[in-house]
Amino acid sequence: MLAKKTIKAKVLELRKGKHELLTGEYENFQRYLHGDKTVPLYSATKQQAERLLRRIKQPKEGKEYPLILRNDVYRAETKLTEYWLKVPVHGVRGGIFVPIRPHISIPSDVKFREAKIIRRKDEWYVYITIQAEVRERKTDSILAVDMGMHNIATTVNSNDPKPKFYGKDLRQVRGHYFRLRRNLGEKKALKTIKKIGNHEQRIVNHELHKISKDIVQEALENNSVIVLGKLKGIRRNDGGRRFNRKLNSFPYYKLASFIEYKAQWQGIPVLKVSEAYTSQRCSNCGQRGLRVRGLFSCPHCGLNLNTDWNGARNILKRALGHVSSVGAGLTPPITLPSVA
Repeated sequence: MLAKKTIKAKVLELRKGKHELLTGEYENFQRYLHGDKTVPLYSATKQQAERLLRRIKQPKEGKEYPLILRNDVYRAETKLTEYWLKVPVHGVRGGIFVPIRPHISIPSDVKFREAKIIRRKDEWYVYITIQAEVRERKTDSILAVDMGMHNIATTVNSNDPKPKFYGKDLRQVRGHYFRLRRNLGEKKALKTIKKIGNHEQRIVNHELHKISKDIVQEALENNSVIVLGKLKGIRRNDGGRRFNRKLNSFPYYKLASFIEYKAQWQGIPVLKVSEAYTSQRCSNCGQRGLRVRGLFSCPHCGLNLNTDWNGARNILKRALGHVSSVGAGLTPPITLPSVA
């Protein structure tokens, strides 16, 4: 199967001339997005800006967007670095080549796709998308992943009744920054709010990468297909103001996308099943139960279970009904592990 992966790289120190040219093209790209169509911009970069505008529709005021380039990444054996990025610049024939250093080694048998340049303070970073053909693994178990409120992810494997909980600290992180932003808002410290928002985003993204990596590693160790709940409608506002604020602050979609692309890169198939009522129904008897402070109780069969664990078990049950659609590599029969 065809798999894609994003690699972060840092632009190494540039000479004054290249720095000015890169800065000029980047800032003209921002001005173009925000409505100034008269700025000088390389033609292919202008096309990328138009595609981005069609996707985001209305750019946010004061926000900087990544400068999107085509697949112009090159290997070159130099003392400085092995990798160089070609940046098209208006008025400069052939553009400029800037040295970059990836955070991990890039395999030699991949294709480079698009690259995105961002500016953080006085430093430049590049996010490079690479693509490769990966052989899909033959699996013999199912790893169900539930996205929950108390733990952003809970997993249950068809080979093991014990759950694993991921990301509980993220709830405290988001709550801390929400209170901090609210206090700063009362003081009208808008610049500080933006600064801590960027800091929060970096912390959250780092945690999401760790969680998704651990989940994919769990699937590898158990030779499992990964099953995610379809997230459509997860943000419906029907749980009260405080609950909805917490729900809408959780980065479910981003975590799901991280899991998917990391799994694909390892050749692990990913299946999606409906998540409807998985948090409300008993994973033992299927009847509606009660949820109180992270505990699910079933008045029909007497099951008492962590709510996220119960949800993961329900996703696993639905996945068992899709065994034939997962692929011939999944060895039946697989049964739902019992709760001790």
